[in-house]
Amino acid sequence: MRAIVRQQFGGPEQLVIQEVPVPRPEPGTVVIQVKAFGLNHAETYMRKGDWGDVATISGIECVGLVEADPAGKHDPGQKVAAIMGGMGRTINGSYAEYTRVPASHVVPLKTNLPWEELAAVPEVYATAWTCLNENLQLTAGQTLVVRGATSALGQAAVNIAAHLGANVIATTRNPERFAKLDSLGAYRTELEGADLSRRIREAVPHRVDAVLELVGNSTLLDSLSMLRRGGRLCLAGFLGGLAPLSSFSPLLQMPSGVHFSFFGSFIYGTLEFPLSEVPLQTIVDRVASGTYKAKPARVFRFDQIQEAHRLMESNQASGKIVVTV
Repeated sequence: MRAIVRQQFGGPEQLVIQEVPVPRPEPGTVVIQVKAFGLNHAETYMRKGDWGDVATISGIECVGLVEADPAGKHDPGQKVAAIMGGMGRTINGSYAEYTRVPASHVVPLKTNLPWEELAAVPEVYATAWTCLNENLQLTAGQTLVVRGATSALGQAAVNIAAHLGANVIATTRNPERFAKLDSLGAYRTELEGADLSRRIREAVPHRVDAVLELVGNSTLLDSLSMLRRGGRLCLAGFLGGLAPLSSFSPLLQMPSGVHFSFFGSFIYGTLEFPLSEVPLQTIVDRVASGTYKAKPARVFRFDQIQEAHRLMESNQASGKIVVTV
């Protein structure tokens, strides 16, 4: 089969197509014929070696058809999505014509969505749903700030939160993307900047109920200062880079009475975070009906993987990048 293999750590040019053996079925796994996969910033960190020694075939999610399931839970030809389970990290991932995934990380789906549209959904919508419903415990009528909202994860979060009935304030570095955020359901858009928390506090004097922080450590303290007493912040992205805070003193820098948590989608499929808790079929149905606007921002062919990675690293895609196989 064809697979996109990382020759060594480095830039997009290190991703090349090679012939490798088709993965054989093993107990506890499902072999999937990959039809399309979404790109994720995590895969750029893996490619560059920022996350240590990882698999040579990247890709943390995919959609496709069941090729083999030794347990017999999924029939051959069943449409499925696969998320995480060590894909691209400890085991070869979805940048291939076939991939072998732990069975606990495979979700059957019924849908007529084209593969490239379906591939834009699994990882970002599952993550957004968990961040909003679990970490932030968001409810209708609350005010949520999505920081880094034009990212694929940010757009999914705006979609879900607006449908839930929350008042969504979405931020972006590019004023040309305000209309896009408005169309997703944001009632207010703000330009990213050093004075963002001041502007938010002026717009919402009682302070906000929740912040989904996708820019990362570089804006974390500013985001915490927006919250009301009892408010919640969930850190779930690092669009601003992986550099740690040079110092962090909760005693001096955190408002009293706020809740700060982190969510990483790599936990999906474990006993504590089973994928069955994420209503992925409902999410896909809402995408199909147009309730969630989840079309990919760009679609690339398998042999355009280097170009796709360059676009992702430029942060100019304004949404989910998908590769068809």
